[in-house]
Amino acid sequence: MSKKRFLCIQRSQAGGECTPPTSEQMQQMYANFMAWQEKFGSCIVDMGGRLGGGGVVSATAVTDGPYVESKEVVGGYMIVEAESLAEAQQIAQASPGVAMPGTSVEVREIMTSS
Repeated sequence: MSKKRFLCIQRSQAGGECTPPTSEQMQQMYANFMAWQEKFGSCIVDMGGRLGGGGVVSATAVTDGPYVESKEVVGGYMIVEAESLAEAQQIAQASPGVAMPGTSVEVREIMTSS
């Protein structure tokens, strides 16, 4: 069975109070991230990254965004390869990206024509 690709979208709840982490907390988060990346590195196709400001484009207009009235903010993405959606979800659930309260990772299969 060939592996499929999945888009993992990092989300957090908008408007939440966020206290900057201490240097010790940053070191621990970095260590957790490195351990996760080492364990699942063979499945990570594109580490993606954080997303900045942007806009919404339609046939008639370009609108500034992202919108603060949104319940959730998309903060980043990555692409992983896995045998199934369940396996991709396990990879995402093990990531440090879901460790903070109010954060989640949406996992969607990238459909390609064969």
